[in-house]
Amino acid sequence: MFGFSLCSGIPGTPEATEALIRRIAFIRETHYGGFWDFTANLEHGDLAYSDVRLEAHTDTTYFTDPCGLQLFHLLSPSASHTGGHNLLVDGFRAASVLRSSNPEHYDLLSSLPIPSHASGSGSASLPSGVHLRPLRRFPVFNHDEDGALVMVRWNGDDRGVVGGEAFEGARMDDWYEALRVWEGILRSEEAQLWTKMEMGTAVIFDNLRVLHGRSAFSGSRRLCGAYVNGDDYRSRLRGLGRQFGGGDPRRRALERVVEERYGIKRSGEGKGGPWEDYL
Repeated sequence: MFGFSLCSGIPGTPEATEALIRRIAFIRETHYGGFWDFTANLEHGDLAYSDVRLEAHTDTTYFTDPCGLQLFHLLSPSASHTGGHNLLVDGFRAASVLRSSNPEHYDLLSSLPIPSHASGSGSASLPSGVHLRPLRRFPVFNHDEDGALVMVRWNGDDRGVVGGEAFEGARMDDWYEALRVWEGILRSEEAQLWTKMEMGTAVIFDNLRVLHGRSAFSGSRRLCGAYVNGDDYRSRLRGLGRQFGGGDPRRRALERVVEERYGIKRSGEGKGGPWEDYL
């Protein structure tokens, strides 16, 4: 599975966690605020601020430009806290499984745009309430000009009512069948990675690739986190690559891990050889 990282040794304070995410890039402000420090109190009228189970989804599908990176850090579970395990699903891998097994379903979820929205009552910072929707509709799978998958946008709780000419006739039934198969892949044991959230370890993941969720929990717990724009993150990554000698810093980090753990050292450029099996 790709698209996420675990960062350990983080002091259990919101200040230390915020400093960590700011080392990557600017924090993105949304209707949830900038840096979050929250409990299950339904403060924003959102299921994320509850204790119920959440199925795998991506965040901010109701933005024209969804948030890029997302961070979560558990600050303090209560003594009675149980459950609340973190769920991660590699959306690109799940999409590849769908494309191989049901190409016609993949094509439907790549071509039919669906509405997304978020709405809520007013607050002190937003007295007029929340009324979010993107400038246009987007499909579940989004590709670049070369046909490469670059973004998965899927959150059943934020989806609006589908319809219009694109969904006329049998195509509506076909789309729902494609969605049923897609959800089946997301909920399969092979696709899901469950981890227990621990104090001192932050999880950071690519919201354009990785879907996340959680199991239901009881007792109280305090979490903190934030969003980062994808473009800001990629800009930072390119800058670090130039600053420290060229190349992709993710690749160089992987080179060090593979050499230390397996004694395999890469020499030369280009693909080929056993080292590339770890990429």
